[in-house]
Amino acid sequence: MQHMNKKLKRASKGVTLLVGGMVLLSGCSKKFLQPDPLSFYEPTTTFNTENGLMSAMAICDRHLKAYWATDHNEMLTLGTEYIFSEMMVAAATDKRNMLCDVANMLTPTSETVYQNLDRTNSIWYLWEETYKGIMYANTIIQFVDGVQSLSEATKNAYKGRAYFHRAFRYMNLVMEFGDVPLVTTIVEVPKQNYRSTKRDAILQMITGDMEKAVEWVPDQSAMAVTGMINKGACRMLLAKCYMAVGEYEKAKAQMDIVINQSGYALMQNNFGTFNPGGEANTWPITRNVIWDLHRPENKLIAANREVIMGMPNRGADVESFIQMLTMRILYPFVFDGRIQTRDGKQALLNIRRNDAANYNNKYDYMRAFGRGIATFRPTSWSTKDMWAVNGVMDAEDLRHSSATGNWIRMEDYKVNNKASTEFGKPLTLFNPNNGALLCSDTIRRWFDVPHYKFFLNDPVNEANITGSDGLRGATNGGIADWYLYRLAEAYLLRAEAKYYINPGDGSIKDDLNAIRQRAKCAQLYQGAVTIGDIMNERGRELYWEEWRNVELKRVSLCLARSGKPDEWGNTYSLENYDKQSGTDNGGGSYWYQRIVHYSLYNKGPIQINTTGNSNPNYTMDKKNHYWPIPYAAITANNKGQLAQNFGYDGYNASVPKWDKWEDAVADEKTK
Repeated sequence: MQHMNKKLKRASKGVTLLVGGMVLLSGCSKKFLQPDPLSFYEPTTTFNTENGLMSAMAICDRHLKAYWATDHNEMLTLGTEYIFSEMMVAAATDKRNMLCDVANMLTPTSETVYQNLDRTNSIWYLWEETYKGIMYANTIIQFVDGVQSLSEATKNAYKGRAYFHRAFRYMNLVMEFGDVPLVTTIVEVPKQNYRSTKRDAILQMITGDMEKAVEWVPDQSAMAVTGMINKGACRMLLAKCYMAVGEYEKAKAQMDIVINQSGYALMQNNFGTFNPGGEANTWPITRNVIWDLHRPENKLIAANREVIMGMPNRGADVESFIQMLTMRILYPFVFDGRIQTRDGKQALLNIRRNDAANYNNKYDYMRAFGRGIATFRPTSWSTKDMWAVNGVMDAEDLRHSSATGNWIRMEDYKVNNKASTEFGKPLTLFNPNNGALLCSDTIRRWFDVPHYKFFLNDPVNEANITGSDGLRGATNGGIADWYLYRLAEAYLLRAEAKYYINPGDGSIKDDLNAIRQRAKCAQLYQGAVTIGDIMNERGRELYWEEWRNVELKRVSLCLARSGKPDEWGNTYSLENYDKQSGTDNGGGSYWYQRIVHYSLYNKGPIQINTTGNSNPNYTMDKKNHYWPIPYAAITANNKGQLAQNFGYDGYNASVPKWDKWEDAVADEKTK
């Protein structure tokens, strides 16, 4: 299969394909654009055997993983999902074009070249690469029936997995971009007369596809390998599809099966391998179930009964894996003079292990926490207030525990500069003697970190004692398996479905409390639960696993469709919840309300002392509920007309769209 993958990649060089009105240039030199598009020179030859289908499926699986693991050098794709939520903002303050003033910076022309990957967003990548993923899935769907050696059940299993890959990507596209081109076939010549297909029509199509996938794809227990789409994963995605189209009882039924009848269980105790971290003398870990649950070496082992589906990204075949730069991208930028001691010295130094005169393993924060540059930072709400339940900050929650080592607060760092009289003492933000601020850029250099999620081993670089800054331990992050779905999310999805059915259902709190009890929380939900409680628990449990922006917008749709209130008592209209503009606090969608309540957006400029963006003004507009359709996609579709989203240049409500997915599919045959 590896031979086939290499053959496909060689054949695909230089192929230009028009998908959804967008030109895909596979010959682009950007490393992060791999995997390359499949070959369409001789598809009937390439895909007439099971080996060909297996190669196509392997590329689908690898492409899925790349959303989490793609190496952009100074960013990670998933960060874009988080800065369009209440949980994170862009933090690369040395860049004047940092995407903070979203209301004014985000336009149809701002996100159509790779050069605009400015450390702070991947919108163009998420458009283009997602259509590539759809193309890979369509390849399998189109050619599988022609492989004569396969049984009908095997063909259906291939189709079901391909349906999952396509549905996963379309779910994300319609929540990010709204009405988009629907592509279900492999075109033989570039098609330039697409219309946009309405969001709900696409949702109806993928819901039907996922019903077939649940029927056809086997359980993980019947599969010889991990990392391929399994029945449990299909049920998870089908439940989200059901909720998006308003079939809440059906969504709940799927989660009942996953929770009660599929052999999964929340992990309650320590298990697997205990990895104590990079430099245990600097930051000791008290072994606990949350730490073990998120160690890469434990995520896909048989003892882990919680994993529904994971994405393999570690092992001996290093060329097949992608380094995840969590320790570089998501930790604070602490190793320079912008964090000082009370006596005016640089507080944290980057000291090599072979520097006998200065090295002390009690203060090796580079190896313990990584070499952060904080491309993104969490909001204060997501690191502090979000963790209050019943109005009480839960000191026992293992997911927020500094005492066990799972969570890092800036005060946990100790000054490691021997030239300072503060050596060995905790960092302080203000000088207690005169009130002076000791950190000149608190956006990029002063915030908490969920260490249990982001610390990733890098044994190769850990062994390099004398190398450069980035090669002195797991300073950037390593290759690591990651979760796609685990059972904790099934409880959260079931709680959400119950809320839309009957907000007064007393069992909603039980689903949330099952997760909280596993995390050893002292505070459990009592009485009625709001949709905000559910979304807060998602934020605590699924940070950097879920697509936060997509999930907020899916919930926004569900609230508008169901008529149920949010935590502030607001209700939303399906007619206009996603078609409003302005940066005031009222109106907009539930997504917008979460952002203005909890994030840095629309609070006014922030003064920091740094070169680059020294006065960042974080803004978000109600119209940013959907991202603009890229202008390059619209102009490339020069024989038709794609619809631009509300509030952006080029919006025209009269542009025709397909309101039935069957009509869009039939039109794909026209040129």
